[in-house]
Amino acid sequence: MKMSSLVAYDDSESEDESCGQKEEGAPAPSQTDPAGCSNSDLRPRAADSVSDQTALGRHRGVTEQSGSTLHFHPKLQHWDRGYCSGRKDKHFKDSSAKPRRAGPLQAPLCVPDASNPAKRVSASVSGVRPYVPKRQRHARSEETEDPANPPEQVLGDQTRKSPVLSDGSLRVKACLGEKPKAAGIPRKLLMSLEGHQGPVNTVQWCPVPHVSHLLLSASMDKTFKVWDGAESGRCLRLYTCHSGAVRDASWTPCGQQLLTGSFDNTAAITDVETGQQTVKVDNQFKVMCAVLHPNSPDVFLCGGYSSVVKAWDSRCCKVVKAYKAAIQQTLDILFLRGGKDFITSSDCVSRDSADRTLIAWDYQTTAKVSNQIYHERYTCPSLALHPQEESFVAQTNGNYMALFSSQRPYRMNKRRRFDGHKVEGYAVQCDFSPDGAILASGSSTGSAHFYDYQSSRVLHSVQAHSQPCLRVSQHPVLHATAATCDWAGEIKIWH
Repeated sequence: MKMSSLVAYDDSESEDESCGQKEEGAPAPSQTDPAGCSNSDLRPRAADSVSDQTALGRHRGVTEQSGSTLHFHPKLQHWDRGYCSGRKDKHFKDSSAKPRRAGPLQAPLCVPDASNPAKRVSASVSGVRPYVPKRQRHARSEETEDPANPPEQVLGDQTRKSPVLSDGSLRVKACLGEKPKAAGIPRKLLMSLEGHQGPVNTVQWCPVPHVSHLLLSASMDKTFKVWDGAESGRCLRLYTCHSGAVRDASWTPCGQQLLTGSFDNTAAITDVETGQQTVKVDNQFKVMCAVLHPNSPDVFLCGGYSSVVKAWDSRCCKVVKAYKAAIQQTLDILFLRGGKDFITSSDCVSRDSADRTLIAWDYQTTAKVSNQIYHERYTCPSLALHPQEESFVAQTNGNYMALFSSQRPYRMNKRRRFDGHKVEGYAVQCDFSPDGAILASGSSTGSAHFYDYQSSRVLHSVQAHSQPCLRVSQHPVLHATAATCDWAGEIKIWH
């Protein structure tokens, strides 16, 4: 096989270089280049004829002695383009011009030696690698790898095989044996958790004390995640079970499963360890909220862009109860203590009063207990139950939280309200501390507010985010620790 068959020409430039090399390397006074051009056809310009010949002779002498790669003198670029009568498109390239990339399979040039015309000396061209067969490249790559130290493999799912529920946090374990302290207010930033590509709608700590370092987050980017929110801040699990934005997410009481509601019209129960969906139901409407029954964890309620709230049995995946009202959508659902009654928040307001804004339902009979609970013209995006007293609060778009009795007839306390933050149409949520002494709320301004429950005054506020802060979740075990999330997809841990 000829060597020329291994050459991959990018254009006609390689032929020009070999043509020029043969003209200078051959000993005969009259030469012919590969294109059929003789030296007599080369016409130097008059101004540079002497210097060009001198430079050409100097290069000829160097080539005959060393046999190395032939380099053209810069003066040779002034030769007339008409040096070849047969191929007028051939000319010497300007050395100042940008060089073209050589082909991947270029063979080394061969320059004839003056002492032996038949002898060919291989000369390597700078920047051009010789062709190496595929089998030889594969053999070299196997030799360079050390079998004792294989390369580290990056898994697509972070720590997918590592257990989540069995590994506890040393920081949490140290607090389990201590006597519960009074609720504290977090003031300093501990860490930031980044990874969501959309607004984070909610964050919630695991209710099981020994694994309460796990933090659940649900986002509009169609995913929900479990983080180590106490120490490392790593994302332990990423769940992509929904094809729409995840609007709500919560832990089951055992801490081994997650209940989520999505804009893809489905609600699902997912195993924390394996990520497998044990239950998935189609509500035929976008789910805004999904809540487990406090006394029957096999039953959960779903509300959203519909006038109906559906109660599902996870064992048979069927609707067991339906609660209908003349509303357009349900914003939040809150079970009262005992699980006999629950409150729904809707976007329905009338001209003079907020008729049907808050509706109390009897769980067993599906009958309305009361729809005259809240009499102001503001919608309530979220609800929160006090952990010890018979009361609950409703976050309102009037930039305050209203206090209600959790016993019939569910009257509002008009003398106490928690104001000082902004809502302005965002789904800002509120949360009580484990002992119920502190009520926390986010704000559309990005700040987190902490209120004294008894006096309803602001204890502390911190500028947590630059975007609206949607949720402040207080840790059930760690003293003065809380998690916040915002509209930009950022999660922060405060201590």
